[in-house]
Amino acid sequence: MAKTKQISSILVANRGEIARRVFATARRLGIETVAVFSDADADAAHVHDADIAVHIGPAAARESYLVGEKIIRAAKEAGADAIHPGYGFLSENAEFAEAVAKAGLTWIGPPPSAIRAMGLKDAAKALMAKAGVPVTPGYLGEDQAEATLKAQADRIGYPVLIKAVAGGGGKGMRKVERAEDFEAALAAAKREAAASFGDDRVLLETYVTRPRHIEVQVFGDSHGNVVHLYERDCSLQRRHQKVIEEAPAPGMSEEARAAVTAAAVRAAQAVGYVGAGTVEFIADASEGLKPDRIWFMEMNTRLQVEHPVTEMVTGLDLVEWQIRVAQGEPLPLTQDQITLSGHAVEARLYAENPASGFLPSTGRLDHFRIPETLRVDAGVAEGGEVTPFYDPMVAKLIAHAATREEAIAELAQACDGVEVWPVKTNAGFLVRCLEEPDFIAGDVDTGFIERRLDALTQTPEPSPAARSAAADAATLTLEEGEADDPWKGLFGFRLNREPEAGVRLFANGRAVVCESQTDAPDRSVLVTDDGDIVVFEGGEAFVFKDHPPTAEGDGGAAGDGTIRAPMPGKVTQLSVKTGDAVAKGQALVVLEAMKMEHALAAPFDGVVEEVSVTLGGQVAEGATLVKLTSA
Repeated sequence: MAKTKQISSILVANRGEIARRVFATARRLGIETVAVFSDADADAAHVHDADIAVHIGPAAARESYLVGEKIIRAAKEAGADAIHPGYGFLSENAEFAEAVAKAGLTWIGPPPSAIRAMGLKDAAKALMAKAGVPVTPGYLGEDQAEATLKAQADRIGYPVLIKAVAGGGGKGMRKVERAEDFEAALAAAKREAAASFGDDRVLLETYVTRPRHIEVQVFGDSHGNVVHLYERDCSLQRRHQKVIEEAPAPGMSEEARAAVTAAAVRAAQAVGYVGAGTVEFIADASEGLKPDRIWFMEMNTRLQVEHPVTEMVTGLDLVEWQIRVAQGEPLPLTQDQITLSGHAVEARLYAENPASGFLPSTGRLDHFRIPETLRVDAGVAEGGEVTPFYDPMVAKLIAHAATREEAIAELAQACDGVEVWPVKTNAGFLVRCLEEPDFIAGDVDTGFIERRLDALTQTPEPSPAARSAAADAATLTLEEGEADDPWKGLFGFRLNREPEAGVRLFANGRAVVCESQTDAPDRSVLVTDDGDIVVFEGGEAFVFKDHPPTAEGDGGAAGDGTIRAPMPGKVTQLSVKTGDAVAKGQALVVLEAMKMEHALAAPFDGVVEEVSVTLGGQVAEGATLVKLTSA
């Protein structure tokens, strides 16, 4: 039996909102907090939140947040006696967990053996099957010969899913519809797996036609106790990345819930789990959620981004539980003491532009307002900086209400009221997702967003109320700016008629007449230093200018063959040099920012006139990368 060891100071080996989240609980428990930060995060919100902050290196994560030795050295320097890894970075690194313990520090996470057991998908599934946990039908064998994999795919039946053994986040994953497409898809999956994880091994699964992503929060202690904290539904995803999560899962019967939570507890017991973990399942929702159509997918041996929805419906602080378990204490509650109350929904607010393919958006947060009517876990604050070096999530908005419909309505209203400038966000996209009738009805699966992507990413036109607010702001600005000029002060004046209340502005690249309306609903307005008028409505930031937009646009390929950066980032691939002949659609440059790659292609057949960047270099948004002349 583990001895109780009181923790007095916690270093969080992470940044942003999860660091701030852990600090909040630590402060409440009277525990000192220690932050680590890179060059890019010197003035970050989590640094200001902590009692002590230690610099650990350059902006690149591989030189700072991913260097375990620096993290442990910082803990020693600051006098911390425990390390909480948050999620991402080193949170599921068994070697780091062992190094923390070897250094005499308390690891606030699962034992390294559990991390290893669940680290490889094929081994984890084999272990789960042995423990009586239902697994998706497929092939988990060691024989990776192409002929063997093809024969197994034929046996499973098409469509079949190829998945990287060491994968995650959709990397090394391919859906194969027909037998004749298998070899090409296998080769592509193996290449991507090798590049992403250094391991090209794959497994095969039957492809679930209407998949739901169901996960169960589990907790174990060092006294042999394991409990579940019910399930979450994370089916609203884009490119295998979660967007909106909720608890409990809509349409989950008591019979199905009992089956999936019992399976999750068996999974945790099978690896001697201690601490917070999430057992993820894939469900075939073609005929509703049925107990025999929910299969184990993988286990995340850490706290999840979406843990707040579980906290809201159970009334528990999962970080506090992590700390208590790490101290050697038994779980605070038994299974029958953990109950569900109401419904919670969480939306991830990202610094990205849905209208341009979800390209990351970076820069200073000159204006950052989120309604305080619900729980907000934010990683940034007004005046802070969104950099290109890390994940683009800036905040999580979490609503809790008696019913699912009420929680969705509360969250949609909050996303509607998000005001961020000049960084772009997905707030309007979130509003449209939350207002989809099928989502409100609970008719969801992992393809929900992709099937509606065009409609969900289409930026709406500003409403009459928004145009009225712009007109009022333009009029006020003109009157204030020209108060010393009696002629310009006659704004809207007409002989023998009432003054004209309209003003001609430019929005979305087009001229619009904005008329003041005394009965129009109020809209929040911001006038920038450049004189632009920004009206916030429906989660969008509509920009009204007093002049037409410039011809350069927002990046990409111009008609004259100038290829500009649509986002700030690092040049990870440079495929051409001056004088090269290129074909229309040929990839020229690949930029990487916030864990996302964006390829820029030739807009026409031509010749490279100029290359303005170097491989590995950082570029600003709008910077010229390559110039082409037509062939």
